[in-house]
Amino acid sequence: MYRYFFGSLTAVLIGFLLDLIFGDPVTPLHPICLIGNLIAGLEKKIRHLLQADVQKDIPDPMSNNDGVSSHNGELFGGMLMALLVIIISTGIPLLLLFFCYRICLPLGVAAEAIMCFFLFAVRSLKKESMNVKNSLAVSLEDGRNAVARIVGRDTQVLSGEGVVKAAVETVAENFSDGVFAPMFYMMLGGGVLGFAYKSINTMDSMVGYKNEKYLYFGRFAAKLDDVVNYIPSRLAALFLILAAPLVGLDGKNSLRIWKRDRRNHASPNSAQTESAAAGALHVQLAGDAYYFGKLYKKPFIGDDDRPIEPEDIARVNSLMMAASVLSLLVMTAVKALLLYGGLHVFSFVS
Repeated sequence: MYRYFFGSLTAVLIGFLLDLIFGDPVTPLHPICLIGNLIAGLEKKIRHLLQADVQKDIPDPMSNNDGVSSHNGELFGGMLMALLVIIISTGIPLLLLFFCYRICLPLGVAAEAIMCFFLFAVRSLKKESMNVKNSLAVSLEDGRNAVARIVGRDTQVLSGEGVVKAAVETVAENFSDGVFAPMFYMMLGGGVLGFAYKSINTMDSMVGYKNEKYLYFGRFAAKLDDVVNYIPSRLAALFLILAAPLVGLDGKNSLRIWKRDRRNHASPNSAQTESAAAGALHVQLAGDAYYFGKLYKKPFIGDDDRPIEPEDIARVNSLMMAASVLSLLVMTAVKALLLYGGLHVFSFVS
């Protein structure tokens, strides 16, 4: 049995290496794209079955329920969609790996390594954010268009400083849910648990908005995403703090700002890594932003020690890469020691 656990660990390491070399493949057959299509299809089907058109959910002035039954229907529909997405997104990889490992160990490791490869986003995160830096050097409009590919906020109103800030925030935040959290869950449960996590995270990115359409339908997915990212986001911030001195950044200030500003966000998790990165860079992140044409008031993260500049995108990427490798080494060592220790205990008992 232990050889399968060691095989799964090997698969995670190979998957990480493949991501560093090739980056995330751009194809409609990418598993995360397929999960996104599944989410969109189930949402459409469930809304139709519940006859719940949220955009037209106007309470009947002659009734006393103020749309409560409609909202409850959306909550139930969103919960049903989330459970189905998790079951399908986890069940298919589980069956594939079960049969591959049954045939032979190398085939199982190879199949799981490919799965892990699809779950990491280190190279693509660096590539897309550095594209913002390079595009901004051409023109502000090019920078706005480039950053629009990786953020959910309105970008056409951003200044050059705002474009840089958005890119830095994206790298810092996505280190947690695009690199560290998948790695954390893959170390715990291989590619299967990794896909369970990514299905939840993808649902949050698609339906976890606090707007008219998704306030109720997407609530369960959003809360579930908060739960599964609670521990990884905090550990990810600590690894950013530890990695800061390795790339010439301020680890001491990173720790100070993280302690002070890690709760400066509506999400319980997003400010964890953003605050660590802001402190390491000695810049101020977050603040007010426009989403779907509406201004949202948000607190600042970090101190305004100096103006943020395009080179900070390269600096935060160096920090992200160092933290990624450091976290992989530490988690690999911990898991290997646990497996090795468990193997000896098992041998002693038997």
